[in-house]
Amino acid sequence: MIITGMDHFQSACKKKLVEWYRKNRPDAEIDLSNVYIVWSCKTLQNYKCLASTTFSGDGLYAEYTYNGDKQELFEDVYVKIYNTCHKEE
Repeated sequence: MIITGMDHFQSACKKKLVEWYRKNRPDAEIDLSNVYIVWSCKTLQNYKCLASTTFSGDGLYAEYTYNGDKQELFEDVYVKIYNTCHKEE
């Protein structure tokens, strides 16, 4: 896989998350319009982004890392287990 820029990288990540959903959650109807990029960056030849979906309450997000030296894309999918606000040390 050769990534040619940030737009290409983000598009590839969105497609990969749709593929993951279709394979692992076949009951969920998903397409690219349900996926958005939360954050992304490029450092030297490497890219990273966090992606999520518009599905309310699923708590799922994906992290994609592209190694430009080896032209490899890594995918990590997470589910939020716990969230709390701490106002004191």
